[in-house]
Amino acid sequence: MKSRIATTALAAVLVAVAVSQQVSRAAAAARLDPEMLPQHLTETGLYAADDPAVVASGVRQFLPQYPLWSDGMTKRRWVRLPKGASIDATAELAWDFPVGTKFWKEFSLNGRRIETRISWKVSPTRWLMASYAWNEDGTDATLAPPEGVPGVVEIAPGRRHSIPSRSDCTACHGSERTGPLGFNALQLSNDRDPNAIHGEALSPGMVTLSDLIDQDVLAPAPTHFVADPPRIRTPNPATRSVLGYFVSNCMMCHNGGSDGTPLGPSLSIRDLLEDADMAARTLIDRASAWQVPGTNDVHSVVVQPGRPESSALFVRLRSRAPSSQMPPLGTVIRDQQAVDAIGRWISNLSR
Repeated sequence: MKSRIATTALAAVLVAVAVSQQVSRAAAAARLDPEMLPQHLTETGLYAADDPAVVASGVRQFLPQYPLWSDGMTKRRWVRLPKGASIDATAELAWDFPVGTKFWKEFSLNGRRIETRISWKVSPTRWLMASYAWNEDGTDATLAPPEGVPGVVEIAPGRRHSIPSRSDCTACHGSERTGPLGFNALQLSNDRDPNAIHGEALSPGMVTLSDLIDQDVLAPAPTHFVADPPRIRTPNPATRSVLGYFVSNCMMCHNGGSDGTPLGPSLSIRDLLEDADMAARTLIDRASAWQVPGTNDVHSVVVQPGRPESSALFVRLRSRAPSSQMPPLGTVIRDQQAVDAIGRWISNLSR
């Protein structure tokens, strides 16, 4: 009898311990996501005195020279580093941001703010990413649910913009180390590409690479970038602008080291900065795992010189069918300006 009681008591203790461990794990997960995220955008530090019309002191606006296509929506971007902190630039082309760094990206359509996304580095190896949905009158934006919000606004006939889920955010950015994609030496370079697809002119006060160097924000400071700013090295302006487009729209996955796309063509920023023409040639006649319609799998290639219609890269860029489009996330409208530019580029390529 005593043995049965002892066994029952021990079992109860083990169950209690297991439940306690589950609760602890759940609580730890909750502390990271989403409870660390404020419910209102005005509480994230972007705005002064919780006024969504005034950006807070210490928050800096920036503009990548090669912007990501987002269905033609207007975007603004800001960064805030912890006071007195610097960016670890030991790897000149892969910066490591200090804990506490925050990035924001605002999406608007026809003057109305739709959503603002936040990327917040909360530990040495973890970023929190989420979006805030704006109300109709633009007075407040509240935290979107983890699964996102489908179809929040029509952006073209029959096409609607959706606020992405948090898993969609990490699919491109990664939750560990990767972080922002448009804030690096090439994107902030003072040698800006005048032919960048969807490129915009810098406004006064926007952060540039030379600003970060002059203000000792990068450590160690890559001072050689002052006299010789990073640029996609090619004498061909069309090649420079097309590869720049790939940097912002493709290389978050196709970079040779991403968890998201272990297969398929890849490029690296370092290769583009050293010899862009050589890097581009790695795409020519490269076998494609995706079959171009009208060809057999033996003859499907990433880029076929002179024939954009037979190039998997071009066909997938032009498509907006979920099974074939590239990029696979974040866009429902064809980027016709890019399609035209890349089509011309492939047409003019030779082996």
